[in-house]
Amino acid sequence: MNETIVTVGSVAGGLGLFLLAITLITDGLKFAAGDALSDMLGRWTKTPERGIASGIIITGLVQSSSAVTVATIGFVNAGILSMSQALGVVFGANVGTTMTGWLVAAVGFEFKIEALALPLIGLGMLLRLADAKKRYGAIGLALTGFGLFFIGIDVLKGAFQGIAAFAQVDQLNSDGLSGLLLFIGMGFVITLLTQSSSAAIAIVLTAATGGVISLSAAAAMVIGANVGTTSTAIFAVIGATPNAKRVASAHIIFNLATGAVALVLLPVMLWLVGIGGKAFGLDDNPAVSLALFHTVFNLLGVLLMWPMTAKLAQFLTRRFRSAEEIEGRPRYLDKTVLASPTLDMNAVCLELGHIAQIVRGMAKGAISSEFAPGEKLESNQLAVQQLVQEVDSFVSQLGGASLPAYIAEELPKILRCDQYLSTAAELSRVLATYQSRIHTLGDTELMAALAQIRLALATLIDATDVQHATFLVADCDRQLISFESAYQSLKEKLLVAGAHQRIQIRDMTLTTEQLTRMYQLAEQMVKSARVMAHLFNASNLEYNQK
Repeated sequence: MNETIVTVGSVAGGLGLFLLAITLITDGLKFAAGDALSDMLGRWTKTPERGIASGIIITGLVQSSSAVTVATIGFVNAGILSMSQALGVVFGANVGTTMTGWLVAAVGFEFKIEALALPLIGLGMLLRLADAKKRYGAIGLALTGFGLFFIGIDVLKGAFQGIAAFAQVDQLNSDGLSGLLLFIGMGFVITLLTQSSSAAIAIVLTAATGGVISLSAAAAMVIGANVGTTSTAIFAVIGATPNAKRVASAHIIFNLATGAVALVLLPVMLWLVGIGGKAFGLDDNPAVSLALFHTVFNLLGVLLMWPMTAKLAQFLTRRFRSAEEIEGRPRYLDKTVLASPTLDMNAVCLELGHIAQIVRGMAKGAISSEFAPGEKLESNQLAVQQLVQEVDSFVSQLGGASLPAYIAEELPKILRCDQYLSTAAELSRVLATYQSRIHTLGDTELMAALAQIRLALATLIDATDVQHATFLVADCDRQLISFESAYQSLKEKLLVAGAHQRIQIRDMTLTTEQLTRMYQLAEQMVKSARVMAHLFNASNLEYNQK
């Protein structure tokens, strides 16, 4: 009984040391590298092939595929990496994680662990104490992690050698599909519980070295651990961005496909690994054989998935669309309307109407907001940006075709209207920021005037709806003139109030800037309405032309 408690404690302690070591290595190297890892990803991933290579190298260095995946998601979100390039990094990161197995296998060679591990810990902590908050301190943290890594593996190895004396695991049959699935399940569960494929691989390799399980059973557990890493990806992307879900899905697809291939080819792969081990005189070391097996089947997975990178990227791009991406999809523009010039103009005008509708909602929301720009305002601005790009691209395609003169003349006006609406969307976001910074001026008359001018702007924004039955260009112009007069009057009153210290200078400045943005917004909305009315008229679409 006492031996069992000691053995279980040794396994728990060894695993704890291992997980602590991986954390120290990852954090230390990430901090020591600073922005270098991000720079490397940005420079080295111009093609899927280079993405695979960078994924292997960087993951091998920092010992964390999660850190590399998070950086990759950030680059995809920023538009620096395409989905195809990101997939290359994900595939490479899976191969890079096999470095852990080789480190574990290295401990399997006969040498005194303390001779390497303890000096690493001593040197690492010396650097950490000497330069705690700078690069050398981070390198010291990583060196300490490597020392603890070797000690943790040695503790696990000793514990499993003790387990081999009384455990019945080796009596489980790993032959046949049911036996293999049992051990795959065990590998999956270990990874699920530890949330670390590196920890699961360490346990499997040390168990095989200690004689607790056979080589074929350990290989099946390695497959299970590899598939088990998908649980981390699943948990990590709950409520995450669409790009995060796409990259995580690629990780899951790769691991499931690779695991299935490894299971089907398991006897052949073990035979090939055995031949390779004998060629290098390593056939008597199960840890080396398993590390080689782990690397080989991940490389095989890369070779299988690589030709499908483009199609997989297209498939994932169509999935997990966010609200702004859905809103940002054109409603009226597609390739089918390019065949007819009349349909072209109609589609573009209707799409401009769609963009204007979103911008009007943003503008009115910004005027009434008392808080910083919220999620809805931010997502609407992204949608407007995407739609404007789509319209610009569509107009570019039209410009390269043979068009009637009367339609060709309208193309610059479409782009001008695009710019008006895009600017209005940005002004709405800025205006919401000003709104959140101004709560009260401490002057009842000025606050009433400010509320009145907001109401006037909201009314003007409603009046710019070209597709509304009561729309009149003249009405928009009249309201803009009236609004400018009210704006100039209130601006003068604010300056007088500030000069006579009735309100604080800071509040005067912020409110004046806010008024300027309001007038600029009104101006952009009216300009867009004028151009859109002309375009609707040229396209013979219905709107009030009085």
